[in-house]
Formats: sequence, C-alpha cells, structure tokens
Amino acid sequence: MHRLTVVQLLPALESGGVERSTLEIAQALVQHGHRAIVVSAGGRLVPKLQALGAEHVALDIGRKSLLTLRHVRTLRALFVRERVDLVHARSRLPAWLAVFALRGIPAHAPRLVTTVHGLNSPSRYSAVMTRGERVICVSDTVRAYVLKHYPATDAARLRVIPRGIDTAVFPRTPHPDHAARAWAAAQHPALAADGPLLLLPGRGTRLKGHADALRLLADLRGQGSTAMLWLPGAREAGREAYIAELEAEAATLGIADAIAFTPPTDQIARAYAASDLVLQLSRKPESFGRTVIEALSVGRPVLGWAHGGVGELLAQLQPGGGVAPFDVDALARAARGLLAQPPAPPATIPHTLRAMQESTLAVYAELSG
Repeated sequence: MHRLTVVQLLPALESGGVERSTLEIAQALVQHGHRAIVVSAGGRLVPKLQALGAEHVALDIGRKSLLTLRHVRTLRALFVRERVDLVHARSRLPAWLAVFALRGIPAHAPRLVTTVHGLNSPSRYSAVMTRGERVICVSDTVRAYVLKHYPATDAARLRVIPRGIDTAVFPRTPHPDHAARAWAAAQHPALAADGPLLLLPGRGTRLKGHADALRLLADLRGQGSTAMLWLPGAREAGREAYIAELEAEAATLGIADAIAFTPPTDQIARAYAASDLVLQLSRKPESFGRTVIEALSVGRPVLGWAHGGVGELLAQLQPGGGVAPFDVDALARAARGLLAQPPAPPATIPHTLRAMQESTLAVYAELSG
C-alpha cells in the first residue's frame, strides 16, 4: 500500500470511546508510515494525538448550527491541498460536512469511510453514517441494526470490526488479588470490609443502571452476603443531584454503608483486579461493551443484561453472564452463582487493539488500491 493521507473527522477530542478509537487508528497509520490528520474542535486529547506523530486541524465541525455549514469549504480546501486519500467520518454532523465537501471535488476525490459507533435513533440525519463507500460497524449488533433500519444499505459495503483492547494494559491477575484489594480499600471506607466486591464502572448517568446494581446488592445482602458495591466514575461534576438520589435509595434499602460512589479512576484495570464480579447493566443496549472484554482480560467474571453489544460479547465469551434485560430476580440468581463458582476466564481475548487497527487499515487498503 502506498503512503496514504487519511483524515479522521469527529466533533472533539475530550474523552470517550469514539475519541479513543480515533487516536488508536491515528497511531496505527503513523506506525505503518502513513500520514494521519484529525479534524475536530480540539480538547484535552490533542497533545496525546500529536505525541503519536499525527496532526490536528482545529475546526468546530460538531456544533449543531447552520453556521457549521461554512466549514464545508474549509474541509474541501484541506482535502485538495493535502492530497487526502481517505476521509473517515466518525460522527453524524462531521459525516454530513464530509459528504458536502467531497461533492465539490471534481476529480480524484478522497474515498469516504464511516464508522457506526452507536445505535442512534433511526432518521434521515443518522442515515448519513451509511453513506461511506465502506461502513465500519463496531459489532454484529450494529451491523444488524444498520440493515434493519436502513434497508437500502448495500450489505457488501459493511465491515464488522469490533473495538479492541490492549491486553497488556488489562493483564490477567490472580483471583483474589490481595494487593489490588488493599488498594481499593484505601479508595473508600466502604471497600475496607471483607466480602465479595461488585464493580460497576461508568459515568454518573441513569443509563448505566446504577439503581439496578443497588437493588442487586440489597438482594444479596438480604440473603446473608457481605457483598459491597463500588461505582467508580459515578461521582462527577454536574451529577450531584443524581448521586444524592442514589444515596437516598441506598439508605432506604439499608445498604448505604456497603456502597462507594467515587470519581472516575485512571486505574480501572486495578479496580477490575480488586473485584469479584463486574457488572454491565446499561439500561439502553450498547453498540459494543468494552467493559466486558476489559474485565474478562483481567480474569474477572462479568454479569450484564443480555442485549446489544454486551449481550453479544457475553454470549461469545462467557455465556453464563447474560441475563434477560431487567429481570432482577434472574440477575440476583446469576450473581449468587457467579460469586459462588466463578467461571474460568477465556483463554484468549479475540478483540484486541492490534486486531482492530489491522482490520481498519485493511479497509483503507480496499479503497486505496
């Protein structure tokens, strides 16, 4: 493959799965001798991107305003000036701007790739994510969703490339891991007691299923368990009212002293290692479910609602961990079973960072010849 110039488009580079994937593909491009350019409004990940050897062009292409259309001309000029081979759009508004910009390039226009990262509400606006000459789906769940809601999409253009993790960042650890547990105990007083530790990582939003986790803990403790629950990431700025609501619910259930609501941690692999059971209880089906493979890579069992990408991963990698969505009794039964007899973790995790990077570059190669 000749040296490519690839432009990735997304709203901003603050945090999140889309942003992480953008950096991971930029890294792979540079490592293979290609040129990686990212266009976004900027954010705290820009220095990290540039440290990888990629370039950043600051352009506010994610603001939902008619004024954003003025960036079409700027993007078109960028594509022509930098002799861009491929444009990879990762979000809906940037994808629309890319479509309009490419339309105005008469000859040798860059090829368009899109990635459907999420299960967005079906609409003409969202349909732009199916307009790529190749459409990357981050799971079989996403592929089925695209074909169901956008039946005019040519299935031959779809490529399923699951998100991947660097297993060196999530190394297999012994269970129990006494050092990790001691570290967790130092993070919050509620985690210092003896007993099984349940972990539900995620932002402080109702969609993450924190209330389901509280009811699960109450059920387990009502049956005589000394289990505790850790919710790293739930306590964050702007979510104070939500946390107060959860704390009130915990007090009503009589489990307030067995729960730790903490800010996000940059040592999530250590948190997995400290736990006995990892929960993934998103109320809305997710497109992938990275928590599942991170926890299994560390060697901890996962319990989650069997829908979306989470259900897909559990069916593939740990079948006993998927429960019919919102069946709280089945959830409690499964939790007791997994705590009493943890299943052996998968020998290998197929969804690696390298596999994701190589598969994406292979898609680029398809279009670039």
